[in-house]
Amino acid sequence: MELRHLVSFLAIAEELHFGRAAASLHLAQPSLSQHLRRLERAVGVELVARNSHEVRLTPAGEAFLDLARDIVARVDQAGKAARAAATGSAGTLRIGYNFPAGQRVLPGALTALDSRRPAVDVEMFEMRTGPQLAALADGKLDVAMVYGRPNSTTLRSRRLLRVPLVAIVGEKHRWAGRQRVPFGELADESCVLFNRAQSAAMYDTILSAAQSSGIQLTIADEVDDPGATAILTAIKPVVGFASAARGAFGGSPGSPRTTSVALYDPVPMLDLYAVWADGQNPLVDAFLACLPGTPT
Repeated sequence: MELRHLVSFLAIAEELHFGRAAASLHLAQPSLSQHLRRLERAVGVELVARNSHEVRLTPAGEAFLDLARDIVARVDQAGKAARAAATGSAGTLRIGYNFPAGQRVLPGALTALDSRRPAVDVEMFEMRTGPQLAALADGKLDVAMVYGRPNSTTLRSRRLLRVPLVAIVGEKHRWAGRQRVPFGELADESCVLFNRAQSAAMYDTILSAAQSSGIQLTIADEVDDPGATAILTAIKPVVGFASAARGAFGGSPGSPRTTSVALYDPVPMLDLYAVWADGQNPLVDAFLACLPGTPT
């Protein structure tokens, strides 16, 4: 069964006249008749009855008509959707992001995208850097917003902003109430860290700051979920790490009772990047046009 045969059948059903139906499709009448015969062979029943006086649909043709219209309409709709996606004017964009990107980048970028491309749907996934890059490699994300620039020849990136890291402590910790502490004081503290695969850039930045301070961190625990870090620091005399953006939410209603403390000498800093696969994707291009920075 071919689409053109369905189109021919619908023209005959509309006109109930082979000559007018053929003219509406810019076909020769023998070609139109051939389309109908092939369709009827495919379906296995007669759809159109005709004699020298009239052309009419058979009961089978009447039953076939609405579904045939639906099939042709859906094919037309699918074509329009494909063309819209090819130009970046419609489709679904899958974006991974971390907390600072969600607070400082995405709201403005998505507002701009919606005003320029209102037919584009966005799916968002908050994850650490490692899982985002894995999802990008697997084709499950179109854009990742992560710490650090990936060392890959198949990925492109754009630096968006710099993010300071802060210490996270419970409200009964001896640092609670202090605005900032030198990084070197972590020599006397037990710390909560995470597996490096979760966020290599953040992990390396913390250890590099420790090395610059001439200290070695004591890692009391490793947890990969930021919420679990907040819970541990709330109930134990340990120090966790977070972006300043996430740390600012430590005392919000319903969250574990923690507070953030700025670190200095040195201030551990991270670069936040948008990362995407090297290749043609108009939806990604439309989103990138709403972001600050220059592709690298």
